[in-house]
Amino acid sequence: MPRSKNTFSSWRRRLVQRAVHAGWAWVQRTGSVSAESPGRFRFGAMGTGTRLAFPLGTVFGEPWIHLGAHCIVAEQVTLTAGLMPDLDLGPDPILRIGDGVVLGRGSHVIADTTVTIGSDCYFGPYVYVTSTNHSYDDPHEPIGKQWPRMEAVEIGSGCWIGTGAVILPGARIGRNVVVAAGAVVRGVVPDHAVVAGAPARVVRRWSPGDGWQPPLRTPAPVPIPEGVTPDQLLALTELDAEAAARLAALGAEGAVDDVRADS
Repeated sequence: MPRSKNTFSSWRRRLVQRAVHAGWAWVQRTGSVSAESPGRFRFGAMGTGTRLAFPLGTVFGEPWIHLGAHCIVAEQVTLTAGLMPDLDLGPDPILRIGDGVVLGRGSHVIADTTVTIGSDCYFGPYVYVTSTNHSYDDPHEPIGKQWPRMEAVEIGSGCWIGTGAVILPGARIGRNVVVAAGAVVRGVVPDHAVVAGAPARVVRRWSPGDGWQPPLRTPAPVPIPEGVTPDQLLALTELDAEAAARLAALGAEGAVDDVRADS
């Protein structure tokens, strides 16, 4: 009669795997940084509900970094103020991040001079924001040895910065701007614009008189009506195609309950 192989090893491997996952989850919770549990970091300001996920990226110059409330800073995000650690940068903050900002995994915000990010900005993973660039004026000197150029960066509130975008020194991005994935932004971007490319250019813009130009290709999402409960939303997942079509046709208050009762 054939014997089952590695039964004990398989059981032991699963047990060890669970222990490793549980231990790593504990490390992530314990290693995260917040205003209540700052660890070794002494940020100039950190609002309520803000958390830096563990493992962190490079962080230095934190006395000159001000973080607003309810920000989410994902794993491996670099936040720096100043060219190097242990510099005295004066009385004013260098890196300001507003309330409700989300910085995606692996992003870098390098503030050798002033960088300001407005409230409710969302960054995808691996976004790079810098206020410093190498100079290459002297053709005989290695570029890395030449003194860099610095210029302040400002990102307005409500922006969405796509994965892998690069924001260069001197960029002034307006409110509610979409920066496409992989875009390289320099100069001034107006409010309510969509920019893409390297270097980035405006590909769509909104104005009060004309709306979006060129027009959006897809209709705007329809918000969930007021008064709809979580139970009603859950009921929608149980509807078949015919019932869903009837629900869409009704479009009246209480339609979800009516269709649920009939299906």
